[in-house]
Amino acid sequence: MKSVLGMLMLTFGLVLVSFRPSYTNDDIAYAIRLGNAGELGRYLDSRVDIALPQKSDTYSKIQAEMIIRDFFSTNGVRNFLVKKWVSNGTSEYCIGVLQTRNGDYRTTLFTKLKGDKQLLQELRFQFDQ
Repeated sequence: MKSVLGMLMLTFGLVLVSFRPSYTNDDIAYAIRLGNAGELGRYLDSRVDIALPQKSDTYSKIQAEMIIRDFFSTNGVRNFLVKKWVSNGTSEYCIGVLQTRNGDYRTTLFTKLKGDKQLLQELRFQFDQ
């Protein structure tokens, strides 16, 4: 009886582990570090809040990807340094610095678990003087 119960608990544990997101925070940070809006688009929710120095609004996934692509190409991304990741289980918050040829931007990301994926819901770039 104990071996059957142990086997059931092991199986249940393996099932739970298999529902983890197929990507990590490092994947999101890597896409930003490369300045690759297409890759970052894989992690965007259907609606995304974006705040840039010139504008701030909520956009569809397609619009958000276009705005991020324009921002990256206009500023020339050089690097992205993660300062802190905070997680509470269903949502995660990141603070970092986006280094560009036009200067540094304090960057904040907010992701939330939707289904089995952690999706980017908010992205802010504030010019760091």
